[in-house]
Amino acid sequence: MTPLLALNITNATAAGASVPMLKLGVVLSTMAMVTNWMSQTLPGLVGLNLTKLNVAQSGEMDTLSAGFMPRPDEGWQVFTSAQDADGKCVCTVVAPQQSACSRDARSRQLRQLLEKVQNISQTIEVLDLRTQRDLQYIRRIEDQMQALEKHFQQVQENHKDLIYKNYQEMRKKMEDLEPLIPVLEQYKADTSLIVQFKEELRNLSAVLSQIQDEIGGYDYEELQRRVLDLESRLHTCMQKIICGKLTSLSNPLTIRTSGSRFGAWMTDPLAPSGDNRVWYMDGFLNSRTVREYRSMAAFIKGVDFVLLRLPHPWAGTGQVVYNDSLYFNKFQSNIVVRYGLRTRTILVQNALDDAGSNNMFPYLWGGYSDIDLMVDENGLWAAYSTIGKGGNIVLAKLNPKTLQIISTWDTEFSKRSAGEAFMICGRLYVTNSHLTGSKVYFTYDTNTSSYEYIDIPFHIQYSHISMLDYNPRDRVLYAWNNGHQVLYNVTLSHLVTSNNV
Repeated sequence: MTPLLALNITNATAAGASVPMLKLGVVLSTMAMVTNWMSQTLPGLVGLNLTKLNVAQSGEMDTLSAGFMPRPDEGWQVFTSAQDADGKCVCTVVAPQQSACSRDARSRQLRQLLEKVQNISQTIEVLDLRTQRDLQYIRRIEDQMQALEKHFQQVQENHKDLIYKNYQEMRKKMEDLEPLIPVLEQYKADTSLIVQFKEELRNLSAVLSQIQDEIGGYDYEELQRRVLDLESRLHTCMQKIICGKLTSLSNPLTIRTSGSRFGAWMTDPLAPSGDNRVWYMDGFLNSRTVREYRSMAAFIKGVDFVLLRLPHPWAGTGQVVYNDSLYFNKFQSNIVVRYGLRTRTILVQNALDDAGSNNMFPYLWGGYSDIDLMVDENGLWAAYSTIGKGGNIVLAKLNPKTLQIISTWDTEFSKRSAGEAFMICGRLYVTNSHLTGSKVYFTYDTNTSSYEYIDIPFHIQYSHISMLDYNPRDRVLYAWNNGHQVLYNVTLSHLVTSNNV
């Protein structure tokens, strides 16, 4: 049976490790930042956004909109990369709807697309230079490890001539290095993708130039079909790069001290570049006033905000903002409301069948926290409980447009025993308390419908928390900590299959 080795690449160097090991930790951390940059920053540099992929049919939009999905009024788009069934990396071109296309419009859009591809190519070149530099260092580390392995074998043959203590220390160093072997292999595989990206971009540029020369004879419908076919594979590929399992949380960073003991604050993970608005909702019971700050800087200073008055009061602190909509639990009900932040109106509302409300199944701290809405890389979620499930946390995937339930999972963890909870990459994480000294204690994986108990320290600086939510764009946890608005950085690791362990 092949074991799975969970490696935290940002914490690869333990106390007392050698200098090469410390440098290796820096390189691997750099790779983590590079992959994060590829998935988030790179599209923004060329005016793109992975969350905005055109879908030609409205039915497909309803099905796919639970994840990072597009706005239908946009034109041509380019995704950075994807993998086909054979593992080949490709670039995806998304054309506008056919009804909006004419011969002149096609020509203009193709020119714009060519410019964007050129911009991506230049960015990939810079990324390739940095990655190749790090890869050279990785290879030197591999050579050192192989030399150490050879030396270790020699020592093992003549260990009688050495002091036993020194022999044991050398053996321990070798054991510390062995788990890094699969990480190095994964790193080399990731860097090879960048080379493939460059080649695919060159191929795409040539194809687009040919289309531009022969636009009158090109089958637009075939292009559109191929683009839509690539969309799902692209999304899967990018999710693999940016997602992982939670391994640690940083100490909290206090952003501001404001409000009462209980409340919620958040930003929009699908906001376009330059939109840094912050929403602030003080209290947990029967309130309607929301503050919308123009930016994080304005929020920190407590200036430059507008007051929104919701049509209905909210209950609890489980509110989230997602794709320019505010989602909240309507007071004294099991109804989830979607409120348009541009239109200032209710767009849709829907009851979660059998969900407890009005402090029937709150978190450990109470506060009418029966329904906790969450967002991660996969879309919109709701955590609640029902009498039929015996008070266990029920996790529901919601369609963010209609609020209809797509799927549900029974986590088998009592909601009243949970301090707080949040979602990352399709996994539910639950703390065992809301007070100082708590830890992330339980996780449920919706991909495998399985759970496990874990032990991740969670430092609560100001006595107790009443809200904890993950933002996939910022890659941080937002928390309301007894009248303090704080952030936690998260560390995610990938599962590496290895025959060497």
